[in-house]
Amino acid sequence: MAKTKGDGPSGLVVIDKPEGITSHDVVSKLRWIAGTRRVGHAGTLDPAATGVLILGLNKATKLLTYLVGQDKTYQATIQLGISTETDDAQGRQTGTCPEAVEALTEQRILEAVASLTGDIMQVPSAVSAIKVNGVRSYTRVRSGEQVELAARPVRVNEFTVHSIQRTMTSWCVLVSQQELAEAGIDVAGTHGELSDPTTAITSVPVINCEVTVSCSSGTYIRALARDLGQMLGTGGHLIRLRRTRVGETTLADAAALPELLERRQTAGQPLTDMPLLSLEEAARRLFKVRELSAQQATDVSFGRRISPNGDGTVTPRQAHASTGDGGEKQHATTEGVYAAFAPDGTLVALLENLKQRGSVVAAPTLVFEAGTDFSGALEKSS
Repeated sequence: MAKTKGDGPSGLVVIDKPEGITSHDVVSKLRWIAGTRRVGHAGTLDPAATGVLILGLNKATKLLTYLVGQDKTYQATIQLGISTETDDAQGRQTGTCPEAVEALTEQRILEAVASLTGDIMQVPSAVSAIKVNGVRSYTRVRSGEQVELAARPVRVNEFTVHSIQRTMTSWCVLVSQQELAEAGIDVAGTHGELSDPTTAITSVPVINCEVTVSCSSGTYIRALARDLGQMLGTGGHLIRLRRTRVGETTLADAAALPELLERRQTAGQPLTDMPLLSLEEAARRLFKVRELSAQQATDVSFGRRISPNGDGTVTPRQAHASTGDGGEKQHATTEGVYAAFAPDGTLVALLENLKQRGSVVAAPTLVFEAGTDFSGALEKSS
């Protein structure tokens, strides 16, 4: 059971985000469902994307920075043959190359995919939330600026192509009335009086690739689609994205948002039996575990340092780049972090080894139960 002290239950909720809403929309809905303002999410999904979105309630929001940096897995559809302004299907079409698509072989696609696997340098999509001199990149692009973001190291552990399908799709172009008359092409959607130029729609050949990508935090799947298209000379963009895993959390752990909303509506009050992964369970999944004595738990609760974790190794502080709307930030890793538990099973704090006056101590870096005396805590029954 998730703890319900004070401001309500603390724990992680995994939602299968529906298409068409933002990650912040999910946060807002979960605030209503759970009856608390203290809700956050661990890594943005674009409105068109679906899948695993991890949210923290109350004290569990403190764990989200560690979840953002975890590896992720996606199922996606990459369309070769059309480039867009945003590298996904929501952006304006900017280029097509029918001849290159017609000449492209499956073997060449697989070779290009292999070259985008492993440790690579990736330039994030210009229409991203990364800040450039304090202004988000997408804001600059939408105001007409040309934005060039620096390449950054990412790791693609898996880039598997499951199917390659040739098809035709719509291509939007601006043409004049004279060009329409002279070209003799089959153009739809030009009913009534035409402006000059006007938007015309024709069909072009494309190749849809169904893929699975497992990657480090900070990897942009639409940038992979763009780079694959550039490498093959066809152009490319992302037309479908579903996140299936964040760390050890998968779609099997996810709840359906519409069902939770319906239950909350029926109940007429915040839900008390949501599918929560408790604070303690989440910490045991994320970190190495240290069981404390009652005195150690009390010391840590009051911010005091204790004997070192494990073999006393001090891990240099590191960070992973986040994804989506937090693309420019840095987030903590779980390496070298221990979840410290009191004898009764309460998660007291997160500990890291630090050097202090020539010796190594374990210091609390994040305290969940501050100012608590655990001297009367009973050992948790097995």
